[in-house]
Amino acid sequence: MNFLTNLISGLSLGSVYAIIALGYTMVYGISKMLNFAHGDIIMIGGYVSFVLTMYVGMNGWVALLVAMVVCTLLGILIERLAYRPLRGTGSLAVLITAIGVSYFLQNSALLIWGANPRVFPSLFEGINTIHAAGGKLTIAPVSLFTILANILIMIVLTLFVNRTKAGKAMRAVSEDNGAAQLMGINVNQSISLTFAIGSGLAAVAGVLMCSAYPVLMPTTGAMPGIKAFTAAVFGGIGSIPGAMIGGLILGIIEIFSRAYISTELSDAIVFACLIIVLLVKPTGLLGKKVSEKV
Repeated sequence: MNFLTNLISGLSLGSVYAIIALGYTMVYGISKMLNFAHGDIIMIGGYVSFVLTMYVGMNGWVALLVAMVVCTLLGILIERLAYRPLRGTGSLAVLITAIGVSYFLQNSALLIWGANPRVFPSLFEGINTIHAAGGKLTIAPVSLFTILANILIMIVLTLFVNRTKAGKAMRAVSEDNGAAQLMGINVNQSISLTFAIGSGLAAVAGVLMCSAYPVLMPTTGAMPGIKAFTAAVFGGIGSIPGAMIGGLILGIIEIFSRAYISTELSDAIVFACLIIVLLVKPTGLLGKKVSEKV
């Protein structure tokens, strides 16, 4: 039963990575930008929910919705002020700006809330742990909810991208920015919408992650952000199903590495697996090889 318990924990952690990775893969797929500040939006979402719950007395689920709104607006603001002026410039300028935004968010959180870790209030306080197989299998409510939330988000996001007018516009911008603009599509609006969706999902991932691992500090989103980016590359950056598959596989590898190999080496094993996959398939598991005109 330890195997099943670890598997569920891996799927839960992988679901968090998958939700974060969706933000990376959507932004890259639409605007060809790597938003390395995305991990810090997770942290901002966690702090917003923490403050509203602990100091305002707001219900945790309502605080989650408010955190989503705040992070959505923050994502739009970051895109408008930091990335839009650089559109069309070299990728190096965008990369340096993204790193700058990341440090700005971390240091702003440090000034506002301090460096001391905060104990995050769980969304599932008062809900009993689920026992199965005669009590041999233990499932934390947050793990089950995170897995279900990941599946629901994937279904809704896939339907949105494939069935709605805004989603089709985003796909058109992804295929050919210039042609989409000539067809009357508002490219700026599509890219802003992508940042908004990704940032809102980051808030969800941040709150769920802090509920499962209840420690919150200004650097909370740094390593999960890097791992989620790794998951996006693992699955094929730009592919929404790839982000989900990459996140789940990465989460399972990390938990099983901790349980059966070494806690200290788990991160190294995760990144080693990424290197092996990219050596075999450079575009990731579901990535497509795209030829570029020179």
